[in-house]
Amino acid sequence: MESKIANMQERKKPLYITVYDELFRLIMEGTFQSDSQLPTEPELAKMFGVSRMTLRQALSLLEDDGLVRRVHGKGNFITKIPTNAPKIGLEKIGNPIYKTHTKQIDDVEMKFRIDLDSDYTQQVLCRKSAAVVALERFYKSDGEVVAYGFTFMSIEAVSELNLNLQENDQLLEMLESGIYELANRSTTEIKRSTSVNSSLQEYKVVGGEDCDLLLESVFVHDNYPLVYNKYYIPKEFSLLKINAVK
Repeated sequence: MESKIANMQERKKPLYITVYDELFRLIMEGTFQSDSQLPTEPELAKMFGVSRMTLRQALSLLEDDGLVRRVHGKGNFITKIPTNAPKIGLEKIGNPIYKTHTKQIDDVEMKFRIDLDSDYTQQVLCRKSAAVVALERFYKSDGEVVAYGFTFMSIEAVSELNLNLQENDQLLEMLESGIYELANRSTTEIKRSTSVNSSLQEYKVVGGEDCDLLLESVFVHDNYPLVYNKYYIPKEFSLLKINAVK
């Protein structure tokens, strides 16, 4: 495939924007298909007659749009092309992994332990507890861990929800969807983190060196959250979206 952009240097629009526009068009028209790998950067630079620096500026914009993701050591890949149907974003209560992750999650592995109450858990759960349950969730796609979730829940909340900690499926269903059905509100703080893989022992999150970190408190009661969640989503798979209306 060959693509030429006539008189690029003579246009008032910055060159990298012109390349961006052309790449955007090719992606949306299906010349580069969803989940496929783009040609190498030298090939693309030659195709458009620009420097690799100019090309990378255009690719960065496409990455910001959520159309391209860069995988270190492998290249640039087209993400799934968005449809006209609006996707529910962070404005609605619900597990943010399924609203912001660009990969299809096909398995969730969970582990838990019981910890003593601490100053930190009192702060994030907004109350003292006899003990707290710390739960880890490893979100997988095609056998790879592509996101990580960590949850604090007071032992009193476990009793309130009539949960059996030995019933893995029941507990997982409550964390993944049940708490959001019960919730009357939630708050989410978004940060950037590079610490997820350094803190894990059994698994490594693919692309987890640079993550969007979502700190979420889910409320059923007015005074304290039912659970406090920390979701780590690798930047290359993260698409944070809020559908705001007036």
